[in-house]
Amino acid sequence: MCSFYYGHNCRRGDLIEKRLDLIAQSQPLTTDNAIIQSSVIKVQMLARQLRSLLSDIAKYDQKLAELFPRHPDAALFESWPGAGAALAPGLLSAFGSDRSRYASALDLQQYARIAPVTRRSGKTKSVHWRWGCTKFLRQSFHEFAGRSIHSCPWAQAYYRQQVAKGHTHHQAVRSLAFKWIPIIYRCWQNHTLYCEATCLENLRKRGSQLIEIVAPPSPLTHQATCA
Repeated sequence: MCSFYYGHNCRRGDLIEKRLDLIAQSQPLTTDNAIIQSSVIKVQMLARQLRSLLSDIAKYDQKLAELFPRHPDAALFESWPGAGAALAPGLLSAFGSDRSRYASALDLQQYARIAPVTRRSGKTKSVHWRWGCTKFLRQSFHEFAGRSIHSCPWAQAYYRQQVAKGHTHHQAVRSLAFKWIPIIYRCWQNHTLYCEATCLENLRKRGSQLIEIVAPPSPLTHQATCA
């Protein structure tokens, strides 16, 4: 049984032992032989379909790895912190090559439906999830924002700021994705690679509180400013 977990990249002894204990203590939901036999056939059928699907996905990955580096905007989308080989092509696909497609970053934000819907009626206010949207587009921005938390200081600071306000993990990530879209849009329009220093300088010019978290002024700088 341990070999099964090892073969699926689970090698933590304590975790494997816990799972094996749970399996040993589990009780069957049914002992009806008709249900069990038909379910076994169904699971085997789904397993065969998944095996076939995995080979097709591998072909897509191979073609993507071949074509993405040839795109003129490949370097631009590779420059985003945390994008990597998996997410950079997805972001490129989300924006496309036609720079006249979106008149502004707001157009893309609205099209991606990355922001929640706010409804007001009298004294009542509710904020809820947007269901109608292009799922691939929203997921692409959500996944990238989540990865950027580990690679970009200001993104990490913004995420923690949102969590401190009481937002859930996914709410904070979606809010971060909303912040990222205008930045990516501007670089995309100007054919400019992302630069962390430039981004921080723009935040400093706008008086963003994130600068105090990411790059607080040194005592010497503070003394010089006071002088």
